[in-house]
Amino acid sequence: MKRLLDLLLGGIGTLLGLPLIALAALLIRLESPGHPIYRQRRVGKDGAPFEIYKLRTMVRGAEFTGAGLAVQEGDDRITRMGAFLRRTSLDELPNLWNVVRGEMSIVGPRPTVQVQVDQYSDRQRGRLKVKPGLTGWAQVNGRASLPWSERIELDLWYVEHQSLALDLKILSRTWRLVLRGDGLYKGETGGWR
Repeated sequence: MKRLLDLLLGGIGTLLGLPLIALAALLIRLESPGHPIYRQRRVGKDGAPFEIYKLRTMVRGAEFTGAGLAVQEGDDRITRMGAFLRRTSLDELPNLWNVVRGEMSIVGPRPTVQVQVDQYSDRQRGRLKVKPGLTGWAQVNGRASLPWSERIELDLWYVEHQSLALDLKILSRTWRLVLRGDGLYKGETGGWR
C-alpha cells in the first residue's frame, strides 16, 4: 500500500511539478552559473547508496568553501533564488523522481550522507530499516529546530510505529508546515544542497 501511495503521489507530483522545476531551473541558471539540478550521494534503505536530486540553492562548488557540507544560518553561499526555494521547500521537488524510482518514499526519515551514517550507533542504524522520505516524523515535530540526535530519535520512533494512518497524519502536518515556512534546514549536513 505504501509503494502504491508513493507511485501515485510521486507520479502526480512529478508531472505537476515539472513546470515549476523548469522555471526554477531557468532562474537558478540566470543567477548563478552551474547546473540547476544538484545531485548528491545519500544513504538509503539498508545502507544502500543512491543519488538524490534537488534544485541547487547554493553557489557552484559550495561544498569546497565556507562551512563545507554544513550550512550556517545566513550562509552567503545560498543564492537569492536558493533562499526562496529553501523557504518554500520547492528545492525538494526533484526528490519526487527518487520516489518514483523507488529509492525514496513520500514519508520516512530524511536521507543523509555517509559521513553522518558512519557516526551512528548500532541502535541509530535502525533508521535505515525503511526508505528515506520527502517528509517524516522528525520534520513535522521540529525539523531543524531540533538537535540532530533528537531527530534521529524521532525517526527511530517512526520506524517502530509506521502505519498508513501515521503517514497520512505526517502528510497533513507537512502541508501546514510548508505553507507557513516553519522549521527550515539551517545548520546541518543532511540539509546541504
